Amino acid sequence: MPAYRKKLIEVALPLDAINKEAAREKSIRHGHPSTLHLWWARRPLAAARAVLFASLVDDPGNDLPEAEAKKERDRLFEIIKQLVMWENVNNPKVLAEAHAEIMRSTNGNPPPVLDPFAGGGTIPLAAQQLGLQAYASDLNPVAVLINKALIEIPPKFAGRKPVHPEATADDGAKKHLATHQEAAVKSALAEDVRWYGKWMRDEAFKRIGHLYPKGPNGETVIAWLWARTVKCPNPACGARMPLVNSFWLATKPGKEHWIEPIIEKSDKFVEFEVREGKPPTNLIERVKNGTKTGRGANFECLVCNTTPDEAYIKAEGMAGRLSSQLLAVVTDTKTGRGYLSPNTVNALPTIPTTDLSGLEAEIANDPRNIWCRSYGLATFADFFTSRQLVALTTFSDLIDEVRLFVLDHSDGNKGYSDAVITYLAFALDKAADYWSSICGWHSGRDIIRNTFARQAIPMTWDYAEANPFSDSTGNFLGAVGWVAQVVEVISIGLEGSVKQLDATQAISNVVNPIVSTDPPYYDNISYADLSDFFYVWLRRSLNKIYPDLFSTLLTPKAPELVAVTHRFDGNKIKAQQFFESGLDKAFSLIRTNQHSEYPFTIYYSFKQDETHASTGWETMLEGLIRAGFVITGTWPIRTEMANRNIAAGTNALASSIVLVCRPRPVNAPMATRRDFQRALDKELPAALKLLTDEQVAPVDLAQATIGPGMAVFSRYSKVIEADGEPMRVRTALQLINRAIESFFAEMESDLDSETRFCLAWYRQQGSTEGLYGEADILAKAKNISIPMLQRAGILRAGQGKVKLLSAGDYPDDWNLDGANRITIWEATHRLVHAMQTGGDKEAGVLAARLGGVAEQGRALAYQLYDVANRKGWSADALGYNDLVAAWGGVQKYAGDIPVQTTLF
Repeated sequence: MPAYRKKLIEVALPLDAINKEAAREKSIRHGHPSTLHLWWARRPLAAARAVLFASLVDDPGNDLPEAEAKKERDRLFEIIKQLVMWENVNNPKVLAEAHAEIMRSTNGNPPPVLDPFAGGGTIPLAAQQLGLQAYASDLNPVAVLINKALIEIPPKFAGRKPVHPEATADDGAKKHLATHQEAAVKSALAEDVRWYGKWMRDEAFKRIGHLYPKGPNGETVIAWLWARTVKCPNPACGARMPLVNSFWLATKPGKEHWIEPIIEKSDKFVEFEVREGKPPTNLIERVKNGTKTGRGANFECLVCNTTPDEAYIKAEGMAGRLSSQLLAVVTDTKTGRGYLSPNTVNALPTIPTTDLSGLEAEIANDPRNIWCRSYGLATFADFFTSRQLVALTTFSDLIDEVRLFVLDHSDGNKGYSDAVITYLAFALDKAADYWSSICGWHSGRDIIRNTFARQAIPMTWDYAEANPFSDSTGNFLGAVGWVAQVVEVISIGLEGSVKQLDATQAISNVVNPIVSTDPPYYDNISYADLSDFFYVWLRRSLNKIYPDLFSTLLTPKAPELVAVTHRFDGNKIKAQQFFESGLDKAFSLIRTNQHSEYPFTIYYSFKQDETHASTGWETMLEGLIRAGFVITGTWPIRTEMANRNIAAGTNALASSIVLVCRPRPVNAPMATRRDFQRALDKELPAALKLLTDEQVAPVDLAQATIGPGMAVFSRYSKVIEADGEPMRVRTALQLINRAIESFFAEMESDLDSETRFCLAWYRQQGSTEGLYGEADILAKAKNISIPMLQRAGILRAGQGKVKLLSAGDYPDDWNLDGANRITIWEATHRLVHAMQTGGDKEAGVLAARLGGVAEQGRALAYQLYDVANRKGWSADALGYNDLVAAWGGVQKYAGDIPVQTTLF
């Protein structure tokens, strides 16, 4: 027995409910905290709230027999299911109920929550929403500012009135803001952000509006579409080659528009004409592929058909000899988007020069995440056109004017004026994301694709230049609106505290916290390098307000805990050693400071099934063990799809694992490999049974089982191999996976003969046909015959072939009343069929009639999922996973049926 009271997260979680809401958050945009400011690989708020709640609340098994404990867990699960729903993000009843449970398990004295890798601020914000004291720290100034905006600033100004002039005027003089027509605004801070943001927009228009001319009929232009060009290397040609990925402008059926290049071979020149409708058959490939001939910088000269190699275009870019040519202009019309040819629009005015202070710094030479340096985009100013630079610097300068404006309107309240312009600086960062020459045009959605459409900065050949003063894609007021909506939604709890700090350094004013954090994932994302794109604008706008935060020209790089090789001259070993050393220091510090009564939780991000073997995964586990932690739980958090889609039959849904850790006693014993295997064999089956009883979905079971398996491995100071060397994490994971396979193999003894045959044949053939002779041999070994299996209605045989019936092969009508005996195999597949055709309700009705066989069918679905997953049979795996994942709903409907018939 452990010397501590187990918390709920160390025993069970309603994973399916958490994962569905975590995935759903990706489709919730307006008001979601993730839309305040871009940050990479941000964890879902639903997951963070559930993890913190379950880390603080006691597991009922500490005090109750298992049957009673399960009922109490179900009650706690219902609280979590309500807590993770976005609709309840500010629901006082739900939050109060969750807080009351936390207070009950913490004797009314919950610990503060600390996230030393705070990043996008999800975990500290979740803590604050649960009524807990939240502390956040991060090395990156951009992350620090995001956290300040989420947990530090809003509580300071809760309950105050807006200060903008219209809010303080007589009621009769008040006007509705053009960007917000609601009768009342929930947050004074949000209303002021909107009002002063609109003032900025109007003032900027007075100064630079003439740089954005109207269309030929006075319509508003929302985007200018450009192609980069390079001089053709053919000496006989020398034309400016347009570098175009695609000539499509709009692909929506019935609204197609495309660009036709008009080639003037004698003049060595290419013009562009916009065409409406579908392109002729002979031009479809040209429209689709533009001038591109392959991956990377491979393009064809339209004049002479020369295809220079990539090295030439790179050399021209590095020499500053890339230029741009207008492809088309997009306008806002009464009937939707309008597309105009370059020769039909007004010529652009001369663009004035602007102050580039801070923008001439070089971008990081990171070939993995930043791909445009090789083509001459070497400084931050290079990311933007001359007009974009004028717009961004104009709006940035206006932020300082707003600061003085708000100071005057708030009777000198510096804190409040600083708060308003912090959010307006975030709006400018959102604008910068849409106002760079990395932005493309999305022909399927008729919108601008932002700079960070992925977690990298690519090279964009044909790009879109937005109009800041339009009411459409990429406009400034839209960015202000996004920010203001988040300020409205943020719930006000205890005032949070945020520090700029390396995770290997302790926050001095935090005593006995519970630590929950999401550290950088090995070498996947260069956070500092990418965030410089925003840092240069935040520094320009807010340097006077946060001088310590913006004291350096760019974000700190050297101490950042990522294993990126470009900071170590390409040396992977040095990068890995740096990462491991830093992570060890951070984990050791956490172990020293973490509250002894609560587990430490850490998120590990991963791709598809890499948890079985990857450098990042092993480094994380080994680092925790070296720092003196026992890993008591591993819970997969899925955020990719909301419809339980299983990609290619693998656990591709999971995007992170939450590891639950406790300090290992300093006098922990050593063990031999045999000792470890014996402990696994003894303890893992009970843990697996609990996980399956709690209806952890099959897609999540493998990762969830790593927790109790690693709990056995990591509780020893060392596990010694036969040769005297310590066992590595990779070997331990292999042994854990074998123990899981053994668990399911032992379950087969409880199956009826027909089902044992079907399971063995399924492993061999799946749902495809196999040879009758081979099936007959297997059937005899199981003391059954093929004709008996045919009569049981679970396979078809004929013409020398045998095929198992899959869920879709069973008819909808099934006369259960006349059945003498139902096999577990048929019950399972009938239940899957009912789920697929009628959902939880129809499956519940069938489960009620099947009685105890239904529960055996659910158990078999785990085994079948495991087989299908390993074989890559994704459609089968999806059906089995869905049945188990929805079992709570199935049981609910089954319980509503008054009469149940047990057929065994």
